Amino acid sequence: MRIVSLIPSATEILFAVGAGDDVVAVTFECDHPPEARERRIVSTSAMPEGLAPKEIDDFVAAAVHAGENLYRLDAGALAEVDADLVVTQDLCAVCAIDVDTVDEALSHLGCRAEVATLDPHTIDDVLGTITEVGRLTGRTAEAEAVIAFFRARLAAVADRVAGRERPRVLVLEWTEPPFSPGHWIPEMVDLAGGVPSLGVAGARSSRITWDDAVASRPDVVVCAPCGYDVEGSAALAEDVRQRFPGTPVWAVDADGLFARPGPRLVEGVEVLAGILHPDAVDGSATGVDEHLRLRP
Repeated sequence: MRIVSLIPSATEILFAVGAGDDVVAVTFECDHPPEARERRIVSTSAMPEGLAPKEIDDFVAAAVHAGENLYRLDAGALAEVDADLVVTQDLCAVCAIDVDTVDEALSHLGCRAEVATLDPHTIDDVLGTITEVGRLTGRTAEAEAVIAFFRARLAAVADRVAGRERPRVLVLEWTEPPFSPGHWIPEMVDLAGGVPSLGVAGARSSRITWDDAVASRPDVVVCAPCGYDVEGSAALAEDVRQRFPGTPVWAVDADGLFARPGPRLVEGVEVLAGILHPDAVDGSATGVDEHLRLRP
């Protein structure tokens, strides 16, 4: 089977279930596992490099208003890889190329590849996509093993935080303007032993004001801007912490452990648990310390 993955989370799932050798093409954002970088790139961003968060928000808003795509699909490269399966998404136009663009390109090329669309909104949905990818690639048993390991790690976190006081947690999915969390992130806070001060599980993230953020009375603020690694998040957290004097503000590896609906979300839960209950979840022992920074 020759597989094209047009979303980083799908690439991670494909490698996790043992189908990595079948992946022949990916997007420019597919960087995990490192082997993914060796595949041909067929999707790139239309966004200029080096934009600040406010500039990115303005660019995205203008493109969406104009009906323009935020990603470019290399139709020639897609034709050359001769795919049997193309995995894409219908979750967020900002995250990756959408399924309609893929369908149009394949129709134009006369390609008969199967198109699988992933659209997870909750933790259970994410696990469902792992099951689906396992089915599509003939690796059902491997997918079940990945899910079992995921659930076992969640259970271990639940045991450690059980019965403890649950702090109010504000996760910021963007900082300029601020966005409250949506989809699976409020669930992650709950699983880690906290209470989301804003955001509804399964719903989309939403634009808020700083007044809204402060009025939510968080005990902890987590800076997790979509698309940023821990160092990028830490730089943005410097401005965020000024709006919450006396409140701990943490920066996390948002791109790797929070924004992508794949197997590494469980590491994101472990990171949050380590932030909220450091006496119960040892970050150095779990290996999550490298994915966060404290900005007191």
